[in-house]
Amino acid sequence: MTRDIDDLPERLGLLRDALATKNLTRGVLTGQEDPPLVALSRASEPVDKPGSRWSTRSLRELLEDAMRLHADDRTHADAWLAPRLHATLRLTRAEAAETALWNFVALVVAPDYVVWRHLPRSRGDRKAAVTADRFCGPHYKQSFARLWWAAELFRDGEDYRPVVTACRNQDVLNTVLRLDVIDHRPTARAVTRLIEQGAVTTGREVNALATAINTAGSTLMYDVLAPDDGPDTEALRHWISEGDMAPPVSRDSLPDGPDDGEIPRDSVNTLAEQFEKLFMGAPVRGKESRGSEKDLFE
Repeated sequence: MTRDIDDLPERLGLLRDALATKNLTRGVLTGQEDPPLVALSRASEPVDKPGSRWSTRSLRELLEDAMRLHADDRTHADAWLAPRLHATLRLTRAEAAETALWNFVALVVAPDYVVWRHLPRSRGDRKAAVTADRFCGPHYKQSFARLWWAAELFRDGEDYRPVVTACRNQDVLNTVLRLDVIDHRPTARAVTRLIEQGAVTTGREVNALATAINTAGSTLMYDVLAPDDGPDTEALRHWISEGDMAPPVSRDSLPDGPDDGEIPRDSVNTLAEQFEKLFMGAPVRGKESRGSEKDLFE
């Protein structure tokens, strides 16, 4: 399975879920067949917005480089690609919430990337297959949506370094990204802070932390404990508009995200301290629980 960059439509489009799932045959999921490029391109709706951010060529070139640079370890591609995908597409959250856009990227622009990144090793006689939700699925599962949203939710203003920290741990992508509370910027930053400090390291520990944060979040208002005015929407619009003049993202150094405001340090410090206490009392397989949630907030 492959895609020739010169065969692609010039601009991204919207491929609705019903059409996407209809074309997820066993051959496509195993990587033995290509999704029908011409038919899917014709069936897709055009994006009625100007700008180079809708170019398929720049995106395809980025994905080809990701596969080339990480040929020896597919999972390492996530941390490299997430910030660069975010800085290349320059979407609003409303635009990124459109599943039809990610369906188009997965089936028209880069089905080979999806197979390359997510095809499991064969077991027994049955040919290994990618799960359908890597092509057409929720934002925390779909191959490209999950990386864009990881970059959006874990960045600290224009700084993508916390995104790299988050994406280096697959359990952050698989578990933490699902949580509603992670939309709160200080909460997301506090999680990556604990990983950076080495307080939380293994996948089991990340999962335990996520469960504890989510459970406590049902009774505690993180936005009250750690206030955040949110990103500067005008700065985001400016970053999007200047994308037409920006060069392709560097393959060697991290790009700059939108300069829409850093997360308040005091709020991050408050939650990092509270989350570390939560984690100390969380049940982790192979680790004895210390303390209780009730003790942590008294």
